[in-house]
Amino acid sequence: MPYITTSDGTEIYYTEHGVGRPIVLSHGWPLSSDAWQVEMKLFADAGYRTIAHDRRGHGRSSKTYTGNDMDTYAKDLAELIDTLDLKDLIVVGHSTGGGEVVRYAAQHGKGRVDKVITAGAVPPIMVKSDGNPEGTPIEVFDGIREGVLRDRSQFYKDLSESFYGANREGADVSQGAKDDFWRQGMLVNLAAAYDCVKAFSETDQTSDLEAIDVPFLIAQGDDDQIVPIGAAAEKAIKLVKKGTLKVYPGAPHGIYGSYQQTLDRDILAFIEG
Repeated sequence: MPYITTSDGTEIYYTEHGVGRPIVLSHGWPLSSDAWQVEMKLFADAGYRTIAHDRRGHGRSSKTYTGNDMDTYAKDLAELIDTLDLKDLIVVGHSTGGGEVVRYAAQHGKGRVDKVITAGAVPPIMVKSDGNPEGTPIEVFDGIREGVLRDRSQFYKDLSESFYGANREGADVSQGAKDDFWRQGMLVNLAAAYDCVKAFSETDQTSDLEAIDVPFLIAQGDDDQIVPIGAAAEKAIKLVKKGTLKVYPGAPHGIYGSYQQTLDRDILAFIEG
């Protein structure tokens, strides 16, 4: 299986399909590159070289105790992209992966990144404060940490319901999708899962968004129960220079079903436009 070894000795797993202009996909917490299986095939079939990696601590990458923060995630991504020497690059990130690609593009991607795409992404910052009253109270994130520490298996099962909007009336979410969320979550080592909560909730990426000067598609469902749109996409679009906002009525946080089909078409249209 393909790995790179980062400068601090961490092994980062990645997978790729197709040939052509590169698209790099960064997954959300607590998932892995497996979350992008549909997009890997779809985008490769459309004539792109599609690459997805497992964030440190997640999936098949090293089970890390240190470096579980947004700066290191972006640095790991930079080392992967530099190793593969990717240029004219599109970076796509979901949730925590959105934060990762935004920091990468702002701080490492000059001259390599051509377009940025995020879906349900955490920037500019999730946690509630006087300056971010639309954010989520810190007690919610403390509860996530407590749940992961106490019984992560059951916690991931419970979280899959709101992640995919399965708790909404009329929702049509398969048990298989929820089971796969649990499967991927159980591959994250506890220290990495726990520390990543701080990374995705408390990292202020306002300046990262302001620094990105390439075309930027910001996508989010307006029924996102994990990353509230009022503190995320609706704020981020005001900070970027060349932004396009796509809001999907009724769509949850997880990329699934008709939302996934529409989003994937919109991503390809944005790349090709």
